[in-house]
Amino acid sequence: MRDSEQIDTDGPGPGSGRLKGGGEGKGREDEGGEDQLALSRPDLDAIDRRIVAELQADGRITNVELARRAGISAPPCLRRVRRLEEMGVIRGYFADSDPQRLGWSITFFALVGLDSQKETVLTGFERLVADWPEVRECHMIRGGGDFLLRLVARDTQHENQLTRRLTEASHVSRLQTLQTIRTSRDLAGVPI
Repeated sequence: MRDSEQIDTDGPGPGSGRLKGGGEGKGREDEGGEDQLALSRPDLDAIDRRIVAELQADGRITNVELARRAGISAPPCLRRVRRLEEMGVIRGYFADSDPQRLGWSITFFALVGLDSQKETVLTGFERLVADWPEVRECHMIRGGGDFLLRLVARDTQHENQLTRRLTEASHVSRLQTLQTIRTSRDLAGVPI
């Protein structure tokens, strides 16, 4: 596709690029529950969903093969993929690397409790761990703590260093670590 070509996101019907209800909410379920979440869901048709499912399974698939599996020709398939990217449905493509083969033998989770739930404290903690390459996921959670982190470490000594850094971090009042023994399921994406 040439750079000068436009993607038709205003077409009629499902998958047109518009959000249900015309809103652009963040999808939080705090006050509005399902209604709030539904406003942020893009209106995807069956072909869009097939494209997303196929890309979740194989991000390196060619556009020609993706189009074949989705049951459409290649040019509209590429337009749909680009629209899905622009809408934020497809956030990126990455290689699923094996941590152990790269020297990261330990995966562990940390349940972190802070001494305050002021927004400045919460965002300060998020900024702190965002600079740690060993922190692979950071989730603000409800119930039992404030954050759940997934970390990787090269060995037990490295895991202990990371645990100590978390314990000594500003505003951290509770910390529980859980080391992974085995991972029997680790799927990318979501059910489509």
